[in-house]
Amino acid sequence: MKNMNIAGGPQNVPVIIQGCMRIPDLTKEAAAKVIRTAYDCGAAFYDHATCYGQGAAEERFGEAFGLTGIKREDVFIQSKCGLCFERNEFDWTKENILSSVDDSLRRLNTTYLDSLLLHRPDVIFEPEEVAEAFDILKSSGKVRYFGVSNLVPMQIELLKKYVKQPLIFNQLQLSLDQSQLIDQALYMNNKTTEFSLNRDGNLLDYCRLNDITVQAWSPLQFGFFGGTFVDNPDFPELNKVLAELAEREGVSKTAIAIAWVLRHPAGMQAIIGSMNPDHIKDVCAAADVTLSHHDWYALYLASGKYLP
Repeated sequence: MKNMNIAGGPQNVPVIIQGCMRIPDLTKEAAAKVIRTAYDCGAAFYDHATCYGQGAAEERFGEAFGLTGIKREDVFIQSKCGLCFERNEFDWTKENILSSVDDSLRRLNTTYLDSLLLHRPDVIFEPEEVAEAFDILKSSGKVRYFGVSNLVPMQIELLKKYVKQPLIFNQLQLSLDQSQLIDQALYMNNKTTEFSLNRDGNLLDYCRLNDITVQAWSPLQFGFFGGTFVDNPDFPELNKVLAELAEREGVSKTAIAIAWVLRHPAGMQAIIGSMNPDHIKDVCAAADVTLSHHDWYALYLASGKYLP
């Protein structure tokens, strides 16, 4: 597995992250196999959120981890807080951040999180409260690193005015189909297409300028959780190019789609969500694929985009 160093953060972490949103669907033994498979493939970085199964994902992971034989210090465990669907709120209050971390630690059966991300914006958040919560979590040793998820540049700037700790991650949607994070600049000032709409305030460039590592979620999806485009008959040209490159590289089409994300010079991580050990092995092979400049554009154009 290819590893990377995070500016201002941990060193030698994998470029592929094992997402755990669907892990509550598994038995404890099956969950342990998923955890172990990701670890053996080099993807010893596990992403959680307090809202995944209303805590059930963290709880199942905590139950299963002890069956894997893996040492806690040999893995990177990340969680996110702020989405409180049970009361239909997004909540970044100091009280909620601190209680959410305590709940996550209990469910995960660990004494610390390697990283904590604020999960989507609480649109009435008070940055002073976030700063106080982060100070407590850092000084107590409960959280080592901090970041955000789905935040635009000025929201991050507001946080940075008060928060002492570096914000080293931003978790954002990106795939061959959902590529607006990357390609909006291609279509700027073009009134003939919606591709020209700037929906994120040049967020990718902002993250690169500020040493914030993007973690790409749903890298195999079209739309907003619309399903995967791999082997989908609605994407014939894309699957044709994926198949050609997969045959050339000796990997799966899924691995090529992930390699497309990893090829970007921003140096991103990709989050995979499969609970199938064989699929996890296939996807992790993406870390060993290096697509050329030509390959990247061939896939981009096959996804239905065009060059103006």
